[in-house]
Amino acid sequence: MSEVRVRFPPSPTGYLHIGGARTALLNWLWARKNNGKLILRIEDTDAERSTRESIEGIIDGLTWLGLDWDEGPYFQTEFAHEHVAAAERLLAEGHAYRCFCTREELEQKRKQALAEKRDVRYDGTCRNLSASEIRAREEQGLPSVIRFRVPERDGVVAYEDKVLGRIERRYDDIEDFVIVRSNGRPLYLLCNVVDDIRDRITHIIRGQDHMSNTTRQVLLYEALGAETPVFAHMPLTLDLQKRKISKRSHGEIVSVQFYRERGFLPWALCNFLALLGWNPGTDQEIFS
Repeated sequence: MSEVRVRFPPSPTGYLHIGGARTALLNWLWARKNNGKLILRIEDTDAERSTRESIEGIIDGLTWLGLDWDEGPYFQTEFAHEHVAAAERLLAEGHAYRCFCTREELEQKRKQALAEKRDVRYDGTCRNLSASEIRAREEQGLPSVIRFRVPERDGVVAYEDKVLGRIERRYDDIEDFVIVRSNGRPLYLLCNVVDDIRDRITHIIRGQDHMSNTTRQVLLYEALGAETPVFAHMPLTLDLQKRKISKRSHGEIVSVQFYRERGFLPWALCNFLALLGWNPGTDQEIFS
């Protein structure tokens, strides 16, 4: 069996969130149980919102909780050239294509689909443009995004989730999705996969709010010729009304710093987080 390698990839756009701390804890526990490695990767591609203060707060919060990492912190922006290279490779191999549809055109198509009570999805206008048609548009200076070309196949994209079991989604239910913006910056879906391939990640343990991304990322792993990691999507941290906890709705109580400043013991907080959405099947409530 290969070495277990997991990652915690926070975005430095705010404090260390309780939900993020729980995800970090679960990855840390899996790495330690299997004598594996935990990689800390800072996903700082949102230049407008990422701050040095947030990076320091995340690292400080993890350190206070006792969740040490084995590699990193790596910064996603340091590998931007790899993300661009992956997009160019997908283009060259026919797994992606340039889309010149404008925002206004896409909005008009969206409204039309809603009026006709059809699914709102990209209709493939630019999917089969010839090389000369693409060149003509580029010579006109028309901006373009890069879309992933979802294979036209029967059947389903499937993976075995270690929490939820077998997850399936039909190929024809997945639209051709954008992987590079018109400004040339690759999007999260692609960056995340490229980084996980480079870091040799074997298990991806994250919240169920990422599930809409997973089948698309499985397609990216396949197109890039990489082995798909094991996925485990954990239930989200919710309030008593079963709403996802957030700073907007719940204030500072959702930050790790809130509990630190009020004298909570770090391992007591870890103990509490570990029991959210999981129990060992016994009455035990306190763990080392």
